[in-house]
Amino acid sequence: MTIDRYLRIIAGFFVLLSLALAHWVSPKWLYFTAFVGLNLLQSGFTNWCPMVAILRKLGVPATAGARN
Repeated sequence: MTIDRYLRIIAGFFVLLSLALAHWVSPKWLYFTAFVGLNLLQSGFTNWCPMVAILRKLGVPATAGARN
């Protein structure tokens, strides 16, 4: 998998997790949902995302490479 796919999976997981925590634990978890949404919005404009930097340091490939 590539950085783009991991990023979408992680963002989706964080949104769903924070919504579940807001429902069952505390509505204050919606602040985390808003943080993820704002981070996605700013990354759309600036083309920079902290999670991408983390995934690169972990060695996740940026592209899928050559396919047969």
